[in-house]
Amino acid sequence: DNASTWHDSLLIGKVDAADFVSAKTQAANCQRLLDSLYSDDLLGKPSGASALTGFQQGDSRLLYQVAAYTKSDLDDSFKWLGSLTDDCDQFTAVDSDGSQRTVQVVAASLPKSGDAREGLTVTVKGTSNGSPVTLTLDVAAVRVGTDAITVTNGGLDGAAHDSTDSAVQLGTRRLQDVQAGRTPAPEPSGGQ
Repeated sequence: DNASTWHDSLLIGKVDAADFVSAKTQAANCQRLLDSLYSDDLLGKPSGASALTGFQQGDSRLLYQVAAYTKSDLDDSFKWLGSLTDDCDQFTAVDSDGSQRTVQVVAASLPKSGDAREGLTVTVKGTSNGSPVTLTLDVAAVRVGTDAITVTNGGLDGAAHDSTDSAVQLGTRRLQDVQAGRTPAPEPSGGQ
């Protein structure tokens, strides 16, 4: 299974600009969030090496990406992520069939890792096969120099916040090891 092909159709939709009385920029930021969560490029297109892997259990998935970026692109992406809880706290997205989804974005705390971090919980309420469903995703980004890791974790059964925190902590340590020229341990141990 190729994690780069995992896409959740609940994230497809056009942001209803009517939710934003006078701020087209806010609507564009919210559209960018949905589009980037669907296409797994939360921080934009990497400027260098990148890798994406995924883990699945039942209806929940954890996608983990590490990539190199230009400093200015990374700074802009983190600034954008930090604005989303204000710009996109709640909005409506409309699917191609006209069905509406309510999207909520709230701040999520992350372990103190890396040089900078941004955490969100994104909830999408809509329908699937005629039944009401709720997609809940933890979204985390951690910058280490000009490299960054992103974690998207959750599904229809909710998001396991402990798994998000572990991925952030262990992933940051592994990235720091690689940047320092050390080979990271193949498997995390209980003492890490």
